[in-house]
Amino acid sequence: MDSMGRLKKKSIIYILALILAILQLIFYKDNPLPISLTSPTDIPTQNITVTPYAKQKVKVIRVIDGDTIEIEGNIKVRYIGINTPEIYHDTTGKKTSEQCFANESYLENKRLVEGKTVTLMKDVSDKDKYGRLLRYVYIDDIFVNDYLIKNGFAKLMTIKPDIKYNLQFKETQTKAKENNLGIWNACPTKK
Repeated sequence: MDSMGRLKKKSIIYILALILAILQLIFYKDNPLPISLTSPTDIPTQNITVTPYAKQKVKVIRVIDGDTIEIEGNIKVRYIGINTPEIYHDTTGKKTSEQCFANESYLENKRLVEGKTVTLMKDVSDKDKYGRLLRYVYIDDIFVNDYLIKNGFAKLMTIKPDIKYNLQFKETQTKAKENNLGIWNACPTKK
């Protein structure tokens, strides 16, 4: 094969690798896969990795409960890895009842983030089955998800594949339980 033929062959391989990378970015943007473009020559491998841990700053418009907020654009965000006691509403939005420590969890979340600019970080999943964004939430140097567990306002709730901080949350919850903080002190345990 002459040099012109080899050049055409290399060009076609580069173009196909580029098309593959673009298709992977388009079709796997919500569940990223590492993409590696390797040339057939001695050129070093170029890696393009789309990380799920991208961060974005947003303003919190309102707090819905202890683990759910609404941000600009009327977008609801559910905190990853935690669960707080529920406040129940009827179809008109009127409060009907609440679980033990629900109001305290709601008020603490509200104190932390309402009306403030927070940083959201995605794990693997983008949204839950209700269409809410799933995110880790930070305000200044406070990791809100962990803070709520640490102070007894929330419990660990692991749902795969979003498990980046699962071990940290387990350790934090163990300490909160040992110190009888928040829900671990105020709410009777069911046997």
